[in-house]
Amino acid sequence: MSIRRAPEHASRARTAKPAQQGFTLIEVLVALGIVAVALMAGLQAIGSLNRQADRQTTSLLGQMCAENELIRLRLRRQLPDTGNTQSECQQAGHLYQVDTSVKPTANPNFRRVDARVLRQGEYVLQVSTVMGSN
Repeated sequence: MSIRRAPEHASRARTAKPAQQGFTLIEVLVALGIVAVALMAGLQAIGSLNRQADRQTTSLLGQMCAENELIRLRLRRQLPDTGNTQSECQQAGHLYQVDTSVKPTANPNFRRVDARVLRQGEYVLQVSTVMGSN
């Protein structure tokens, strides 16, 4: 009867500690840092889109106010008087101020009309046109 010896590597495998499973604290912290940076970038993008949507809405409503003022002058069917006027315009629950400026041109049959729109004292937009006598 002979005794067989187990191969050397087999005995080491039985005595070696099993491989640890899971992540180290540093790996978890790095992963959390990456996720935090990605979330912050996402929040910045969402905030930017929200501000852009607000600016677009404000611009659209301001343009409606300016166009209303220019249409009001056209409907008078006479050459507008030179000078500046101010009026208020309410659109979608927001109050806008419309400053209208009428200036003479080189041709006395035409006038330049600028309608500048402000909201809470901040410039929104300006619409300019030339009006003639009807």
